[in-house]
Amino acid sequence: MVFLIFGGMMSYMVYRCINTRYDLVSKEYYKDELSYQQVIEGTNRANRLSNKVTISQTENDVIIRLPNEMKGALVKGTAWFYYAPDAQRDRKIVLNTNADGEQSISRSAFIPGHYTVKISWESRGQQYYSEQSVLIQ
Repeated sequence: MVFLIFGGMMSYMVYRCINTRYDLVSKEYYKDELSYQQVIEGTNRANRLSNKVTISQTENDVIIRLPNEMKGALVKGTAWFYYAPDAQRDRKIVLNTNADGEQSISRSAFIPGHYTVKISWESRGQQYYSEQSVLIQ
């Protein structure tokens, strides 16, 4: 009887291990690691700005506000809403800020959860990078 229970438990554990999904941070992990120096430099540039990127929520929207220096400037970049437990919840959004350096995104585009928002943008020939956690409810 003990051997049957032990064999059953081992079979169950093997089954669970085979069916567990392992989502990596990035599918191109090694390529991304080589370009990490650009992230460090972009973070340093973003930290020298007068204020930081802020992410707030209203009843219907998630609002990204870039630092004051980005008001009225041409900004190109992306906001990656990274959800660690499930890559299917990730959202990459192209930045399209208004004259005040803000962008609104409908909350209906997200499944509620804890996201790490990785914002990478270029303005006036300089690369910037900011990363922060946000809970979308």
